[in-house]
Amino acid sequence: MKELLDKILEQSDLFLFTHAGFWIFFTLILIINSFLSNSRGVRIAFLFVASLFFYFKTGGYFFSLLILSTIVDFSIGLLLGRSNIKALRQLLVACSLIVNLGVLAYFKYTYFFASIIENNAGIQLNVYDYLASFFNHLAGTDFSIESITLPVGISFFTFQTISYTIDVYRREVKPVSNIIDFGFYVSFFPQLIAGPIVRAKTFIPQIYRKLVLSEKWIWWAILLVIGGLFKKMVISDYISVNFIDRVFEHPVSYSGFEVIVAIYGYALQIYCDFSGYTDIALGVAVLLGFRLPKNFNHPYKATSISDFWRRWHISLSAWLRDYLYIPLGGSRKGFIRTFINLMITMLIGGLWHGAALKFVIWGGLHGIALVINRGINAIVKKSSKFTKAIGWFITFHFVVLTWIVFRAESLQNVQIMVDRVIRTFKPYNILDILSAQTYLFVILLFGFALHWIPEKLRMRLKLYFVCWPLYIKIITSAIAVYIIFSLHQHSIVPFIYFRF
Repeated sequence: MKELLDKILEQSDLFLFTHAGFWIFFTLILIINSFLSNSRGVRIAFLFVASLFFYFKTGGYFFSLLILSTIVDFSIGLLLGRSNIKALRQLLVACSLIVNLGVLAYFKYTYFFASIIENNAGIQLNVYDYLASFFNHLAGTDFSIESITLPVGISFFTFQTISYTIDVYRREVKPVSNIIDFGFYVSFFPQLIAGPIVRAKTFIPQIYRKLVLSEKWIWWAILLVIGGLFKKMVISDYISVNFIDRVFEHPVSYSGFEVIVAIYGYALQIYCDFSGYTDIALGVAVLLGFRLPKNFNHPYKATSISDFWRRWHISLSAWLRDYLYIPLGGSRKGFIRTFINLMITMLIGGLWHGAALKFVIWGGLHGIALVINRGINAIVKKSSKFTKAIGWFITFHFVVLTWIVFRAESLQNVQIMVDRVIRTFKPYNILDILSAQTYLFVILLFGFALHWIPEKLRMRLKLYFVCWPLYIKIITSAIAVYIIFSLHQHSIVPFIYFRF
């Protein structure tokens, strides 16, 4: 058993949710967690160490950044709790922002800012990884200093610790007095590297509750995990590897219809990939005794762009709203100021996703759409089934089309893809393409059909499963897992949002 575990821990990709290695790791964690259920402090300390170990195996030496963020915001939180001097409290929050955003900017945006300077000032800049150089001198390591590597999950845990500091500053939560408890909140491994972004006021109180887990909650969690694995491994990975990636990488080699299929397919891929990760994270957290916030609510059912952002990546949308849009003034200072606030929020939201102009443009397009949405809402006071249907049609296709900018390798490829759709769309080729890619189209239709199942029917089916006899649930779950691992791609496909 020890030799097997040592072999598993040699490779970081074995800690992906889609690899059996993670489930061996998680089973051990789950067993020990249940044995420690009556000792809160020891249990939380164990889960904290397990979470750090998980991040070390997935992020390497970058786990030191996680520890740095933990120490900085824990200390600032304690000082905020003890101080009533407004200027000092503001200075402490500023320190938290400088440290967290400074680290994030260094790793994520150095190349982006350097390219802007080079293009506008004509100055040649050579990027040098000073942090890697520091570790090489300190610990005798041999990390590359020629390029800066983006730490996995840094955007998520950075925003999470910032939200804690601001909430303590606003006196919405009390500062955590135990650094182990706070470190566990920051590093909880199911959601650490791809969200959801968890607020302190919803998670930290759970740390101090006794572990109580009913049979129904266990099967609800298993259902979440199986559903998430299916969305990721059967739908997202298949259409990605077998079609979408090829078209986006070399769009000039494909017809207009194939490009259209790839665009709509990517809309399904990114949803199944990201929401699949979230479902697994929620299920794993439940089995450990914790509830994470819902991060997706069938976004392609949205009837407006604002409704879409209430359904897509909910934790990030709420973060941007509460810590950026509302502090900027929200919609309280007239239409022009609202327009500016929305654009700033969405541009930063786009930049959060990646250090490239295409993400800024993607965020800007959504910002403009939100402004137009507000203008329409000011004119149309009441909505009917017809207007909701029109709103859904426009919203869905707008979101899908903007995914082109988000996914394309470059803005030049965006132009090529649009050109291919306009110039090479030939209806008489559609049947040939359908017959050549029958399984792909079956997966696409099935995936969208699952997404658009009426919510009442979806919940009824889930509740039926939870209430079935135990032996039926075991057999059904075993069959589902067997089908998932039989149909999945042989190569490991990382989750899309790991790069953000």
